[in-house]
Amino acid sequence: MRGVNPGRGRWVIISCALSAGLLAAASPAAAAAPRYTPGAPGAGDPYFPDMGNGGYDVSHYDIRLAFHPETKAIDATTTILATATQDLSRFDLDFQGPLTISRLSVNGRNAGFTRSGAQELVITPPHGLRQGSTFVVSVSYSGVPQQIDDPALGVSGWVATKDGAVALNQPIGAATYYPVNDTTNDKATYTQTITVPAGLTVLANGEPGPRTTHDHQTTFRWTMNRPMASELSMLAIGGYDVTRGVTAGGLPNITAIGKSIDTEPGQGRVFNETTAQVVQWESSLYGPYPFDSTGGILADVGVGYALETQSRPVYDQSTSEVDGDLLAHELGHQWFGDSLTPVHWSDIWLNEGFATYSEWLYQEKFANVPVQQTFAKAYADEKDWSGAVADPGRDRIFDDLVYNRGAMALQALRVEIGDRAFFRVLTQWPTAHRYGTVSTRQFIEFVERLTGRDLGSFFRTWLYQPGKPALR
Repeated sequence: MRGVNPGRGRWVIISCALSAGLLAAASPAAAAAPRYTPGAPGAGDPYFPDMGNGGYDVSHYDIRLAFHPETKAIDATTTILATATQDLSRFDLDFQGPLTISRLSVNGRNAGFTRSGAQELVITPPHGLRQGSTFVVSVSYSGVPQQIDDPALGVSGWVATKDGAVALNQPIGAATYYPVNDTTNDKATYTQTITVPAGLTVLANGEPGPRTTHDHQTTFRWTMNRPMASELSMLAIGGYDVTRGVTAGGLPNITAIGKSIDTEPGQGRVFNETTAQVVQWESSLYGPYPFDSTGGILADVGVGYALETQSRPVYDQSTSEVDGDLLAHELGHQWFGDSLTPVHWSDIWLNEGFATYSEWLYQEKFANVPVQQTFAKAYADEKDWSGAVADPGRDRIFDDLVYNRGAMALQALRVEIGDRAFFRVLTQWPTAHRYGTVSTRQFIEFVERLTGRDLGSFFRTWLYQPGKPALR
């Protein structure tokens, strides 16, 4: 084992009567010997106690995957670079479904592993891992990934399509196709190298690398160089028409529309240009765009929702028209939800409230519908005032309680503190915590510091108490 330093604690005179056992007990080296313990099998989120793991911090995922459309199977190796945050005897990764592991190593040496419960991959390295040390985990596996269909939260994870697959991982889907520390509180960078039959296209988060074709197989490489939560990772395989452009600020903009989707001529260009317009406008409100490229994917995936996957949202073609309002919502997430990610899922209003408010601001700017008018209609139409916005409960994280009431809370805050302070919040909050994780408590403290006011009563009313708040 590493960590024992026999060179410390020299003695000039050692009594021959002193036993070896007493000497060992008195030695600072013995006191410094590591005590290896298992990492926690969960990250501590109250809504998803089995998600994520403790004892380490991931810095990078390298996913190398080959997709076989005739069987819908994959062959993959995921390599993970991490740092131990305690002296680890063993640790867990999240890994779900029927995928079969053929080899698993830690620091290049075969490691023991077991599958426990629905998603725990328990790994025992050949030697304990010292706190602060970096280590590399490599997992090779194959099989047909299976989507998750949660009765309350819907479909997530690896979703098979007519000509390929789309991976949409919020909130619990990433582990359906790669081993992962699946918690919002452990962001990492990503490289995804995906091989498919020639003629298919692969899209993912971040920036494209070289594309190579050999023996009728094409390999695509995508890299996300900014920290990303696993629930925001994305992969789309299939037939796509890809449009490339730049925003007015020079940001690369890659959009794609599934070839199986019936669209009007020129829609690819319209999709790309509207995306660029929305990103440029939101940058004027929220500060510099937080990633190195933008874009979006319109896919025939059949899940019934759009998702703010980092740098490149995915829009299901079965959702309502992919118009400026929807783009404003998902692209607004790039600041609120992607760059800033909630520590716990109970804080998801910090994602969805701000993204919904982005829609309201977009309607005010481009459709001449004042935000206060939209607020008044939402306030009058809301039928269910039960539940707490900042603690909605596991099965309500995608409800109007979080989206509309979260946006209403922001408009009420705007009225409370005034436009000047409010728009400073919209710019300075995502800047102060860029690429980090945030909580509702942090947001409240931030606003109180910025305004110099005690807003405890206001936030209790709008975020924590059920019931319809009275208006000023």
